[in-house]
Amino acid sequence: MLVELRVANLGLIDELTVAPGPNMTVVTGETGAGKTLIVSAISLLIGGRADASMVSPGASEAVVDGRFVVGDDEVVLSRVIPAEGRSRAYCNGRPVTAAELAEMAAGLVEVHGQHAHQQLLAPVAQRQALDVFGRIDIGPLRAAVSQVRKLEAQRAALGGDERDRARQVDLLAFQLNEIDEAGLGDPGEDDQLRQAESELAHAADLRAAGLAAIASLSAERAARDQVAAAASQL
Repeated sequence: MLVELRVANLGLIDELTVAPGPNMTVVTGETGAGKTLIVSAISLLIGGRADASMVSPGASEAVVDGRFVVGDDEVVLSRVIPAEGRSRAYCNGRPVTAAELAEMAAGLVEVHGQHAHQQLLAPVAQRQALDVFGRIDIGPLRAAVSQVRKLEAQRAALGGDERDRARQVDLLAFQLNEIDEAGLGDPGEDDQLRQAESELAHAADLRAAGLAAIASLSAERAARDQVAAAASQL
């Protein structure tokens, strides 16, 4: 049940708050008073098409808020239409898409009128009718949907932009792939590389010492003297 409707900067309406009663509420007025805009505001809350031309002249954006009570639960749906840019939708303060807003509002509002939204044409309503006819227990599905929404709310509370998170995931995946391709599986590889670097840095000296040792062994002198000279060179 819609218990409160607030409209700001929508067409001819600068600011309006409507609190329908528990029974039938009738909105009357002469042509041009803004009756159709109230229906348009409700249509926006159920995922209707938003257009910048709906914003009041001189205003930066139009805002529509609807508070609904279903049993013991309260749901607040909102739609913001800027004079420039894309419209935004919210459910209980959490950003949602227009399609998600329409799905959430399917059981809250039904607009009847010429060429207007009819609930029987909505896939959600058709599935509900089929489930009732087939006596399908959708309790587990509802519990799963509720859990998903809680997790999404927790994720949204962590902050950050979804696209930024996706880019960060791609970057980390790329870096992880580079590490895997490098084959860094030996924890002592750094020590081995440092040892190899030290040996290669003295390669010229080691080669000269080896040649000198060979020369000493080849000289015509006592074997003992030759071995001592070669050892000294090494």
